[in-house]
Amino acid sequence: MSLFEDSGFQWRETYFILFPIARRPTAAMVHEALQRLDARYRLSELQQSPQADFESVTLKSPDDFAAMDISYMQGDEVQEQVQDLLKSARAGKKSDTLLDAKQAALLATCDARLDVLHFEQITEAGAGHDDEEFLDPGALLVVLERLRQICHGLVIDPQSGCVM
Repeated sequence: MSLFEDSGFQWRETYFILFPIARRPTAAMVHEALQRLDARYRLSELQQSPQADFESVTLKSPDDFAAMDISYMQGDEVQEQVQDLLKSARAGKKSDTLLDAKQAALLATCDARLDVLHFEQITEAGAGHDDEEFLDPGALLVVLERLRQICHGLVIDPQSGCVM
């Protein structure tokens, strides 16, 4: 079940981790990497391909009032995104992409990604309000970094096009 279907959570933002498809992690790698983060993280709905490659997982961090749906993507949409980011970088729009030469070289090899959808847990005190006083973004940042490490990829903020 996606967190979009859970009325206890509200979507806040999405981040991408772009990487070469040859670096696609197995479900076991993702499970181990996320389990080792901290006891406050709770994994559920771990899905894998018939070859045991990672497909998706839901991760909740109640102490941070945060949760994430993480899923694997490949194909035309990913390749178009990579080409758009490279085109922006070549056009000199450094303020848009902030890619250095090493990151641009890595990005050029990317043909897969993890979509990390970040959700805020809705509390009675915060119900109906659009403030983020309870949401701790630290949980998201830690997860993004761990996934980036196991994929050897780049974390992209799609709203700004920046590499994190």
